Amino acid sequence: MRERHGHDAQADERRPLVAPLALPLTPLRTSREQDTHPGCALRLPATAPSVSTIRAAVRERLRAWGVSPQVCDDALLVTSELVTNVITHTLSDHLECRLSVGAGLLRLEVEDEIRAQTLPAPRTPDPDEHCGRGLLLVGAVSSAWGVMDAPHGTGRIVWAELPSRTEECH
Repeated sequence: MRERHGHDAQADERRPLVAPLALPLTPLRTSREQDTHPGCALRLPATAPSVSTIRAAVRERLRAWGVSPQVCDDALLVTSELVTNVITHTLSDHLECRLSVGAGLLRLEVEDEIRAQTLPAPRTPDPDEHCGRGLLLVGAVSSAWGVMDAPHGTGRIVWAELPSRTEECH
């Protein structure tokens, strides 16, 4: 497993895992999460229309969980960037977006099916470029983010964590 950006692999092992589900976005409970830490997953084609579908589902779920408006906005930005990166930089037919909340953190994961040739990494685009800022934005709004090979198959997971607060999401 390859990790980036100061990620603590032992801490990752202690985090609750969220099992993949098909549509619709459905609450999950793992043995570690019990009733206090909800999670959910969404699997969609790796195509441009999936970005808005996933954003709408994430917004709805965060609203139901009572996540604060600022965290909700940041989570939607992160989700859009990570999903767009899969669509743009991999040959995946499908992607999976997973959310979980617990221990004061909201965790977002986007898994592709086929790893790109290079690891996702922030870069500094020229001022006139129209793309290339996504991971810079992810790093700016999340408390941590990283990359790891998927435990099963040939995919890769890019994850981000944001502090969660309990206010209504707009």
